[in-house]
Amino acid sequence: MATESIITWQAPPLRLGPGATDEIGAELSRLGIRSTLIVTDPTVAKLGLPRRIQDLLAAEGIAAEIVDSAQVEPTDVGCQELADSLRDTEVESFVAVGGGSAIDTAKMLNLLLSHPGVPLHEYLNKPIGNARPIPGVLKPLIAVPTTAGSGSECTAMVALGITGLRLKTGIADRALTPTLAVVDPENTVTLPAAVTAAGGYDVLTHAVESYTARAFDRRPPYGSPSARPIYIGANPISDIWAEQALKLIREFFVRAVLNPHDMPARTAMSYATVYASVGFGNAGTHVPHACAYPIAGLVRDYRPRDYEVDHPIVPHGEAVVVTAPAAFEFTYAAAPERHLRAAELLGASLSGVTEATGADVLPAILHSLMRATGGPSGVSTFGYSTADIPALVDGAAKQQRLLAGCPRDVGREDLGRVFAAAMDY
Repeated sequence: MATESIITWQAPPLRLGPGATDEIGAELSRLGIRSTLIVTDPTVAKLGLPRRIQDLLAAEGIAAEIVDSAQVEPTDVGCQELADSLRDTEVESFVAVGGGSAIDTAKMLNLLLSHPGVPLHEYLNKPIGNARPIPGVLKPLIAVPTTAGSGSECTAMVALGITGLRLKTGIADRALTPTLAVVDPENTVTLPAAVTAAGGYDVLTHAVESYTARAFDRRPPYGSPSARPIYIGANPISDIWAEQALKLIREFFVRAVLNPHDMPARTAMSYATVYASVGFGNAGTHVPHACAYPIAGLVRDYRPRDYEVDHPIVPHGEAVVVTAPAAFEFTYAAAPERHLRAAELLGASLSGVTEATGADVLPAILHSLMRATGGPSGVSTFGYSTADIPALVDGAAKQQRLLAGCPRDVGREDLGRVFAAAMDY
């Protein structure tokens, strides 16, 4: 049977390293931009970084207005309402400052204000939406992450809570890729421990999921170049970045959580985020991310430690990592060598381990990292019980864009077993 043979690759231009924030004004000036909208959330705004960026831009003669109402874990309704409130604002460009939530909100504002009149639902991934292609170019967007986690600054997608359905899904389109990612580790030092940990869980799962995804050349050929998805599967380029990310996580993740002022650890985790995000941004993710969306969408009353929020949320990184051990035990048989290599890169010993006996090695090292960083002790941490598994499976089963990347076929019964195994550790 014929299989796909072409690798596609994309990543935005990058400024990476301590002090990179200082170069935002020069980059906007180079693009001929004279005004911009700084999009952030209330917590980051209080810490002062958006105002500092506003001053840096003013020194370059660039007018900047700050919009500080981005939601933590944004929703379709919230993004649409914010876009509607800005409908009469002249917007020449965007600067997103914050975690993945602020960056995704800025991407959505760019889309909704650049192409008004198209219902947001049209762009959502199938089967929840119609996966309508973005109809044209968007305005320049510079992404300035304050977390080491989501990687939204390097990817062509957003994740949104869908209010009416109580689940999350995404929009994937190359037009959403930021014009520039400015990754400055100094912007992460104010993160509390639990927020640092949640970001690290996202980096961790991005790297392992992309490394274990169904390979690009184990998929049927696409009908046309335009039909080829952004997530093409594991490939030799993404593999390099995933491996490098896992090496950094092994050495620096726990350090960054335990000591916010450990700048070598903060810098290493910022590098790991970029490596993992450019890897998964092309290879894709699979079961843990598919399961994370209903965990976040169906939340009832969970309030995470160290997050300043006025409503229940499950942080994305926590939602993703909590099912990862069970998910990778399920996928192990499809690619034992990759699961064992990922575990080894994270610090697991493979002495005496064979492919026939190694299914629990990667899950064990993931559990160890969660315990060392104060992570969730199962899906029940978020207030769920076995009675919720059917609803969680319903939400995960809708994430077909992600499940297509699973290295083995996955059905509803398989998802149910993953949730059941992950309910309590």
